[in-house]
Amino acid sequence: MTEKEKMLAGKIYDPTDEELVSLRVKAHKLSQQYNNTFEDEAADRKKILDELVPCRGKGVYLQGPVYFDYGVFTTMGENCYANFNFTVLDTCPVSIGDNVFFGPNCTIATPVHPFRWQERNIKYKEDGTAYDDEYGKPVKIGSNCWIASNVVIAGGVNIGEGSVIGAGSVVTRDIPANSLAVGNPCRVIRSITEEDSVKYRKELF
Repeated sequence: MTEKEKMLAGKIYDPTDEELVSLRVKAHKLSQQYNNTFEDEAADRKKILDELVPCRGKGVYLQGPVYFDYGVFTTMGENCYANFNFTVLDTCPVSIGDNVFFGPNCTIATPVHPFRWQERNIKYKEDGTAYDDEYGKPVKIGSNCWIASNVVIAGGVNIGEGSVIGAGSVVTRDIPANSLAVGNPCRVIRSITEEDSVKYRKELF
């Protein structure tokens, strides 16, 4: 297996591999280029995203700034929105469904490091190149989810369709569909039902 294949399969891999370094540098440059554009430069933004996040549906809008580790390993469905400071560390595949909204300062982090420092610390190859042992776990977010501000989603998590993740949550375990979940660690509070419809909140109209 190549180091890229190992990485995407969730196995221990060498992040200093030339192919991976090249992909990361490209994504980091494209992220910075995107961050230097504004809302009224739609054509320029689209051109950058076509390279940075090519696997995305129509209507995706990223406010910026954005930060992608690779970008090409992230899939986004139609009509997704991300507010300021959207960060995706996609060392393993990140799958985002349709109509998923992210508040500001949200992070999706698939990388995992060994717990034991003896395995986690920097090592050196014979040529002096520094490296560490890393692996990752994929993240999947179902369609029609709302991820509120300052949420961190850890590797290996699946968030079910139609769920809402409360502000400041740290999601370390799977969240079932149509759930309201909050906290650190994030836990399900209750299901989202018809009673949550805004039509029952007279103060909004």
